Amino acid sequence: MRAHGSPLVIGHRGACGYRPEHTRQAYELAFQLGADFVEPDIVATKDGVLVLRHENEISGTTDVASRSEFANKRTTKEVDGVPVTGWFTEDFTWAELSTLRCRERLGAFRQASASFDGQYPIMRLTHLFDLVDHLAETTDRELGVVAEIKHATYFESIGLPLDELFADELQQLGWQDEPNRLVIESFEKGVLRKVRERGIRGTRIYLIEHEGAAFDLVARDGEDAVSYADEIGEVGMYGLATRQGLDAIDGISVDKSLLLDASAESGTTDLVDRAHAVGLAVFTWTLRPENKFLTTPFRTEGEKGSFGHWQNEFRTIMSSGVDGVFADHPDLALVVRDAVASQ
Repeated sequence: MRAHGSPLVIGHRGACGYRPEHTRQAYELAFQLGADFVEPDIVATKDGVLVLRHENEISGTTDVASRSEFANKRTTKEVDGVPVTGWFTEDFTWAELSTLRCRERLGAFRQASASFDGQYPIMRLTHLFDLVDHLAETTDRELGVVAEIKHATYFESIGLPLDELFADELQQLGWQDEPNRLVIESFEKGVLRKVRERGIRGTRIYLIEHEGAAFDLVARDGEDAVSYADEIGEVGMYGLATRQGLDAIDGISVDKSLLLDASAESGTTDLVDRAHAVGLAVFTWTLRPENKFLTTPFRTEGEKGSFGHWQNEFRTIMSSGVDGVFADHPDLALVVRDAVASQ
């Protein structure tokens, strides 16, 4: 993994600015556009197959709501302490889930991607690793995967331990010892430890929200759970960096709002510098060019789906020294990365 140089460009759920997220076509396009790594979100089916979806609730990313044969599977569950209504991957077998077709989650702003709605099936995790291995044979670039394990505490509570399922699949694929090509990330540190316990060697990245606390800590400590904000404070950051053995992490991945500061001369906070000072890499998410997703100083007048001053925001983020950026349009991120590198 590249550190403290030009940042890795990671195709966020593939090139999801151009194709429905988590489809084979989105991942293929991300690498064609020059992405270094791609990022799948990993959840499980009823029969323990790992599949790639933004969430385990799939009404916004598939055609399941229009499929009358699955109408009886609509339900309400509590996921990470939040009531959610819809259709859930863990209520489907892989055979059932594979009959669904993907939809663009942000169709109101991504008409180009939404024009492919209904054309592509859901991918299994094994399909993605096979794809990366195949594409790596056709290029001299090192292609990698940033695998995000979603809702680990929740899935374990229903008898689907994602760490075990993930480790089993990677060992079968021969990806268990790929520290340069494999990054494992989660909003829960506990599952990062469990995956390492099962012999999977990869860069371990702890995802950090701009508010709240990790659900594995909330499940254990309730209201006393340490917040994400405290975990990346002066004391907390040192604590993350000095974790040892199976508990060690290699870096953090933060909401871009934690990096951007319009009042600072550089336009960014000191978070990257503080993390680097204690030996942690820093990734950030998500670089998107549309006004709706840009921070206020970089928006323009016009529609939410229109592109704003995205190059300025991307440049500010990359100039912070960040080690990796997640981008829905990898080609746009690469344009800015190359410009920053040439300065």
